[in-house]
Parts: sequence; structure tokens; C-alpha cells
Amino acid sequence: MRKTYQISPATLPQHAEDLLTSGHRLALVAAHTDEPGPRVMYLFVAGPPDARVELHIRLHPDHPEVPSLAHLSFPAGRFEREMRDLFGIVPLDHPLPRRLVRHFHWPRGWYPMRPDAGPPPTFGEQEGPYPFLEVEGDGVYEIPVGPVHAGLIEPGHFRFSVVGETILKLKARLWFVHKGVEKLFQGRSIAAGLPLAERISGDTAVGHALAYCLAVEEATATEVPAEAQRARAMLLELERIHNHIADLGMLCNDVGHGVLNAHAQRVREQLLRLNKEITGHRLLRGGVVPGGTALQALPDPARMKAIGTDIREITDLALGHSTVRDRFTGTAILHTDAARTIGCLGYVARASGIAADARIAHPFTPYGTRLDVPLHGTGDVLARFLVRAEEIDTSLALIEYFAEGLSAPRAVLGPSAVPGAGPGTGVGLVEGWRGTIATRVELAPDGTLARVKPVDPSFFNWPALPVALTDTIVPDFPLTNKSFNLSYAGNDL
Repeated sequence: MRKTYQISPATLPQHAEDLLTSGHRLALVAAHTDEPGPRVMYLFVAGPPDARVELHIRLHPDHPEVPSLAHLSFPAGRFEREMRDLFGIVPLDHPLPRRLVRHFHWPRGWYPMRPDAGPPPTFGEQEGPYPFLEVEGDGVYEIPVGPVHAGLIEPGHFRFSVVGETILKLKARLWFVHKGVEKLFQGRSIAAGLPLAERISGDTAVGHALAYCLAVEEATATEVPAEAQRARAMLLELERIHNHIADLGMLCNDVGHGVLNAHAQRVREQLLRLNKEITGHRLLRGGVVPGGTALQALPDPARMKAIGTDIREITDLALGHSTVRDRFTGTAILHTDAARTIGCLGYVARASGIAADARIAHPFTPYGTRLDVPLHGTGDVLARFLVRAEEIDTSLALIEYFAEGLSAPRAVLGPSAVPGAGPGTGVGLVEGWRGTIATRVELAPDGTLARVKPVDPSFFNWPALPVALTDTIVPDFPLTNKSFNLSYAGNDL
């Protein structure tokens, strides 16, 4: 159940501290521009049992300011910088007030999410160099990597300060492909918002579509049939498997075992073809729809069992190879305290001993006894490999569990939403394959989308990558980066 409180800016820090102390985490911050003036919404969540608390603050229209929560929550500080860049809302006493989203060629004083922003003005020249922290000393030099990379990888700039091969500090600079996704949602119908949600991060079509649909269904008081919820949970696990096996293979490739990577990608191709049979799309688009699901086929149990055997053989060969295991072990350790402070989610958190999983904390359907969440505490590349491998076994068991009793081809939909029914706002929390996705929706009086705020787990996990790489060596970067495998698109909305 979601609780909502209207509070004043002055009381925000105390409310936030009370919630954080009681075990909640900050999942989302969304700024709004209403007719009376700016408003900021903070979503805190906890579970189990599922608990959601929203704090709403009305700001002065001429001086939109909020007290910074950065001293209480690291993610809060990043949400605040994002909010300032896009809305011009100032977080007072922020310890790091410089830009986050808007690069230094973006015009000063132009905030694209404001209703009066107008079309983008001409972008200018870079206003001086980006203020990277310079590490000085005998033998220290810098290695810049990106933002343009070889292959299909999206743009991101990484600056290493090193002595010899040892990394003293890494700074990641993102937001080279900011797409204005939140603005693109505005004014769309609920149906027209779905294709956009599916494409927030292309490899997470089910996760983002489901978070969006859950939020819309809460906002419209739409009851989704139990059968459709089971089908959704099945699709979520299919998405988890095809991404995890790809990562396992590429991690092997990064330590020189290309044969295992070739076999892993062979299995992934089998899964992508299976996806197309099930929903008509290799990335499972079209399977989750507002009010329910649409399936064209179901996974064959014998086929899934054979795929599981194939994957286990690949992981056993990898872990049994001394070169692979030795390169994974002890590499790029993210300690539990650091992961907790940063607010990590998904397999990154679980590899560092933090049992964070929205399927347990915020279930949208009963998971029975098949949900066994793997947990490792070493926080190294090996732990992130093992969590993925063990999650695949769990996902295979869940697919078998949820597919039982389903029929296809068939669309299972709840009753159409009645105009004006429901609270007009809703939140969706989903354990995507990278971690918990949070999406919040507000509807206009005519039923169109007034505000959609999606948060991909990569937004939380990106700051952990430089921390894990401190005091490692430069050749560890490709391997470590793949062990995190964070989404540029999901971050650069």
C-alpha cells in the first residue's frame, strides 16, 4: 500500500532520515510543474512486507529550492543534481552542486523539462574542460577512454589516473546520449506510452514495460487477472536468462576463453529465437501490455531443460578452468559497506552480500517456493559471475512454475479502465535482470500521461564501478566493466 504525505521543505530532512533509519531506501525522485508551481515527490520503499511512502513538497514558483538530502543518502544527491539540470530546482547546501546530466555545451539557464523551456536553443562551445579531479604525484599519468568506443557500445568517457598499471582513481562521465525520454512520455495515451517504455533500455523490454504497466494499472485501478500476472513473471525470467548467459560468455571472453563465449552466445541465440516464438519479438516486446499479457506460444519444458543443461556445462567448464577462475577471483572487489552506501541493486548488490530483490520485497504475484535468491559476499568478479549463473537456475525453475496452467496463443486482459477511475497516480516496482526498476506515473484529467518517471537500476549502480576499480590494474577494466554490465541507455534518459 502506498502512503502519501504533503510536507514542507523545512521538514524534508527529518522525514527522510526517519524513513531511512527505519529500513526504507530512496527509490525515485520526480519533479513536477503544476499550475500552482513546482512540486517534488520522493518515493521511499521497503520490504518485505511491501511498503511505499511518498513525500510531496510544494515549492515557491519564483525560487524553487529544497534542502539537500545528500548527507543522508548518496542516491539522493544524484537525483538532486539530475533535478537541478532538468528543472532548475536548487538543492540547497549540496556538497557537489555541479552539473550531472547537462554537459558544459548545454546552454546556461535552459531547463528542458520546464513547460516554458521551448525548443532547444543552439548549443555552444564547451565551457572549459570538465572538472575531473586531477591526481598529482611522481609517475601519475592519465588515460582517457571514450566516449566513442569500438563496436556497438554506447558512449561513455572514462578517465583513469594511474601509476604504472595501478588505478588510483577512475571517473566515469555519462549522459552523452540524453534522449529526453521523460518529456517524450508527456501527452501520450497509455497505449502509446508502452512502446517507449519497452525501449528505455532495449535489453530490458519486459522489465521496463512491466514497471510502466504496473504503475498505469495502479493509477487507473485496473485489476490484472492472476493468469496474466503469472505470464508476466514468466516473461521476466526469460529476459533474465538470455541476458545473463550473454554476460557469462562475454566475461569468459574477457579473460581469453573465446570458445566458451561462442557457446554462450549460441545458447543466447536459441533463447532469442524462443522469445520470438513466445511474443513475436526476439527481445520479448509485445508480451506485457496494459491490463495483462499477450502470448503466441509457451516455452517447451524439454527444450528449457536442455538449455539449462547446456548453460550449466558452460559455467562448470569456466569455473573449472584455472585461468578463468584465477582472473575472476579477487578482481575489482566492491565491499558490502560501499555497495550499501552507494545504494546498489540487483546482482551487483547480491554479489556484495546485500539481499535486495523486488520479487521478494514488492511481489506483483505469488512466487511460491521456487524463488531462491543467490547471495555471495566477496564482491569480486567471481561473485558477480556466480550470482548470474545461480540466478539462471532459479529462473528456469520459475519459468516452469509459472508456465504451468497457462495457454497460448492467447491474450489475457483485465477489464478496460473506466475514465477517471483510480487515484490517477501509480508506482511500478519490478526486479529486472539488472536490478529493481521503479516507474512512477501521473495521469492528466483526460487520461493521457502527464508525467512518467522511470529509474533503471544502472542509475544506482554506475557510481560503484569506479569504487570497485580503485587499486586494481588497467587491464582489469574491461573485465570489471562487463561484470557490472550497466546500461548507458537506461541511465541516459
